[in-house]
Amino acid sequence: MIRPDAQLRAGHIPADLIPPGTDPRTVVIVHTAPRSWTGPVLLILAGTVGVGALVFITTAAVLSLLQVAATTALALKAAIPALIGGGGLITFAVKAPKSGGSRPPLKKR
Repeated sequence: MIRPDAQLRAGHIPADLIPPGTDPRTVVIVHTAPRSWTGPVLLILAGTVGVGALVFITTAAVLSLLQVAATTALALKAAIPALIGGGGLITFAVKAPKSGGSRPPLKKR
């Protein structure tokens, strides 16, 4: 028993802890309960699981929104030519370049 707290746990009361004039048989040493780490460990574990769940739910929501946006863009890409050119409402004339390969010279001012 090298450490004083080991002496106290074993029931040995050092003489310097007993006040003068006190009967050593009537002295009682009260020990504190050992610290329980269950509460702090469970709190950290619950916080970690909560943050992980929040990240998972946020990622799922963002990916769902991206999927909706991609589906909408794909539907619009397929529908716009039918709405513009296919319905006869508006037609675009696209001028294709001639296959000659040379451009006309630029005009000088």
